Amino acid sequence: MNSYVQAGGFERDTDYIPDRIRRDDPVWPVEPGRYRLVAARACPWATRAIIVRQLLGLEDVISMGLCGPTHDERSWSFDLDPGEVDPVLGIKRLQEAYLARFPDYDKGITVPAVVDVPTGQVVTNDFPWITHDLFFEWKDHHGPDAPDLWPADVREEMDEVMQRVYTEVNNGVYRCGFAGSQEEYEAAYDRLWATLDWLEERLGERRYLMGDAITEADIRLFTTLARFDAVYHGHFKCNRQKLTEMPALWGYARDLFQTPGFGDNTDFEQIKRHYYVVHEDINPTGIVPAGPDPAVWDEPHGRG
Repeated sequence: MNSYVQAGGFERDTDYIPDRIRRDDPVWPVEPGRYRLVAARACPWATRAIIVRQLLGLEDVISMGLCGPTHDERSWSFDLDPGEVDPVLGIKRLQEAYLARFPDYDKGITVPAVVDVPTGQVVTNDFPWITHDLFFEWKDHHGPDAPDLWPADVREEMDEVMQRVYTEVNNGVYRCGFAGSQEEYEAAYDRLWATLDWLEERLGERRYLMGDAITEADIRLFTTLARFDAVYHGHFKCNRQKLTEMPALWGYARDLFQTPGFGDNTDFEQIKRHYYVVHEDINPTGIVPAGPDPAVWDEPHGRG
């Protein structure tokens, strides 16, 4: 995702393409091999989809294209691929898939996006529904060890937890970073830390957010925690404490990082390049910090 506005304080632009891929959809049906997930490991919202795809064992069912960590005002681009062209879609910029379907498209070119390979047209960039549907609509194609990311017995509470995490943490760090005044910043800072303190207490009593098993809620929180010390603490001024100074949250984050699907899809160099290079208004020099040392993520977490 690269979509936000800063008029009167931070507000995320959530005007996404509302289409969804579903089992019985007459236009966009579930069909192995037809779609390509376009994502970027630099982006927390896109990394959710990358993690869910791997956890559910959908790698051979939905292909994936990865954009580089930086982009300009036009689009994310495939500068990690040979010739800077996506090998399946044959395009240099994700924008081309959006324009193939909507020639006058004038909204944000965001990741994650799902593209229909036969037509080269974007299907959707509605990131919360993408991961929801990977679980519910693609269930017939999950791997044999796919986890239950949306357990029915805690669904109602999980929706409440995810809403608070999204509003106060996932968006909260951006609200701090893009505050337009001292007053806005301090209000955003207080909101963020109130919820981080709540999470610290909650995770002091259970291994994962909803109990003893990983759910979608954990994936949504993890992608922000993974970026906290490397980016949000300094770049977005979320600096009351580092993640490494919050025992429960830090142990929890390492626990997830060391779980297949999480750490192997966390690229700290790409993450830092994205934020420190793209956000020229916050970091006009474009200097990318050398630290912190990622080796600490592999230290024992003690939460088994």
